[in-house]
Order: sequence, then structure tokens, then C-alpha cells
Amino acid sequence: MSEDSLPTDRHPTLRVVPMPSDTNSAGDIFGGWIMAQADIAGSVVASRRARGRIVTVAVNAFQFRKPVFVNDLVSFYAEVVRVGRSSITVDVVVYAERARHKGEWAGECVKVTEATLTYVAIDDQRLPREVPPEHN
Repeated sequence: MSEDSLPTDRHPTLRVVPMPSDTNSAGDIFGGWIMAQADIAGSVVASRRARGRIVTVAVNAFQFRKPVFVNDLVSFYAEVVRVGRSSITVDVVVYAERARHKGEWAGECVKVTEATLTYVAIDDQRLPREVPPEHN
């Protein structure tokens, strides 16, 4: 699989089309918007694995490779890569399918961002709890 093509063996955890209100002063999509969406995607798989509430405790790594533009279709692929006693580490890979031109997709797909985030499972009192064993 090319680094600049969508994974064919996985489904995206989240897909979003950024709007003009999501741009920075240069007109590209604001990095903070991408970070927020990556955190949402990561939290989806972390909360499923934890079977309950989680909180983000660390952004271990975040690399912006290429810009994202208004109207790109942005796909976030999240995968649990490590489970500790109460923590869950998730890798998120982000691709952009370049925006439509005259009603058609441009056809270009590029990997734009990679991130690693850590979440902690918490109980009703917002205290760390043990991550349950994985379902079989």
C-alpha cells in the first residue's frame, strides 16, 4: 500500500470535511482543528477498548506532514497499540482526499498527519480504573 492511499484493510474511525471557519490565518486548516479531530478519533477506539469512560492524558507524538484544505475529505484511522493497567495508547493516521473541483473529486489522496495519544480509563468519580480484559 502506498503511503498516499487510503488503507484498504481498515475502516476510518472518523471522516470529516473541514469548513472555511476551520482555517488558520494562511487559509489552510488550523493544526488545532486536526488535533481535536484526532483526539476524538483516538477516544472512540480507546473508550471501546476500556468499555467506558476515558480521558486524554498525553499527546505523545504529533507530526503534520502535509496541509489540509477546506473541503478535503479527511479520514482518521485509529488503532489501539498498547494497553496498560489503566492506560490505552492509540495511533492515529490521517489522510486527506483532495477537494472536489467542479463537482468531482480531484482523486489525490495524501497522508497528512500521524499522532500517538494516551488515554486513561476512569470511573464515576473520575479516578483511574483498570482496563478490563479484551473481549474474545
